[in-house]
Amino acid sequence: MNSLFQKLTDIAQLALDEAMLKRTLAESVHDTGLDYYAYLNVQPVGAFAVSNYPMEWQRRYFAQGYINIDPVVALAKRKMKPFIWAASSLRECASARVHQFYSEAGDFGIRSGVSIPIPTAFGHMSILTLASRTPSLAFSNDIDHVAATSAVAQLHAKLEQREVQPTARMRIELKAKQAICLKWSAEGKCMKAIAMIEGMSYHNVNFHLNNARKALDAGTLPQATALATRLKLI
Repeated sequence: MNSLFQKLTDIAQLALDEAMLKRTLAESVHDTGLDYYAYLNVQPVGAFAVSNYPMEWQRRYFAQGYINIDPVVALAKRKMKPFIWAASSLRECASARVHQFYSEAGDFGIRSGVSIPIPTAFGHMSILTLASRTPSLAFSNDIDHVAATSAVAQLHAKLEQREVQPTARMRIELKAKQAICLKWSAEGKCMKAIAMIEGMSYHNVNFHLNNARKALDAGTLPQATALATRLKLI
């Protein structure tokens, strides 16, 4: 397992483009006897994945909001260090929805793995999971934590640098008037000006901007405009 972390470090340094990065990741994981990789960028809004999990599972994961109940994500937040897991042990004493989650994941061949979480900017977290179709991993629990977290940190930096396109992401939608008002706000227009431009009342502009802010889980209007711009919603 520890040799894989050196490979991940090499990949982060040598990958010339997005296609090479994804291809060499999949090949290195397969060479280690595992089946899948999944890089998950965890945020309150805008979480996304870069993974070779089956696409149907990736879409379902975000569509069903499984990121909010995934025990691996919860454990990663709590531990903030590498760990080996198996669905058969994590599902003990779990809710019916978590049992359903693991049952569906198993149908797609995701039954065990090793996950390496790292803290990222502004209090967020990223996790690299290397998963297997087998019920449990034969690897030793003696993971070199420094090598693992260093490798994932470098991979995270490469993904950010290359602006690698997610293979799946949390779906966020703004209503048309919310997006219009937020776009004008991003252009520096105050609510009074937006009301005049769009032929709305000041009250309606305030209503749409507040709802847009809530949809984006943003604390302030500037944060909402920044999030909407980054997520290409406006």
